[in-house]
Amino acid sequence: MDDVFLFFGRSVPDLAKLLGFILTIFGIAAYIISGQSSITALIPSFMGAPLLLLGILSERMPDARHHLMHASMVLALLMVISPIGMVANEGIPDSSLTIVSLLALLTTGSIFMFAGIKSFRHARKARESSGV
Repeated sequence: MDDVFLFFGRSVPDLAKLLGFILTIFGIAAYIISGQSSITALIPSFMGAPLLLLGILSERMPDARHHLMHASMVLALLMVISPIGMVANEGIPDSSLTIVSLLALLTTGSIFMFAGIKSFRHARKARESSGV
């Protein structure tokens, strides 16, 4: 069994870097578009920057990759739960920018969780097949 899991040609740490970068830039753009009137427009950046950092660290610290990727999965879970919880509590937002931000968080979190779960399953199967 191949010991490197790829999701659309990317390793999971690389995917964390890509999605984290996209969310960080998106949050900054949303803040600027909103007229810098609300710090909450930066929420995608607040989620994306740590994901980006965890992706970078997991590539630079392969011995800690297991723990760093688990931490990134917790962050991705928050990206999925937060928009759902917000809409459940407050209803659908009036602002189109808020809706797009929530969808960005939900989508990137879901993609990353899917890839991460597949990666964890792949690692477990590789470990079992090697007899470790």
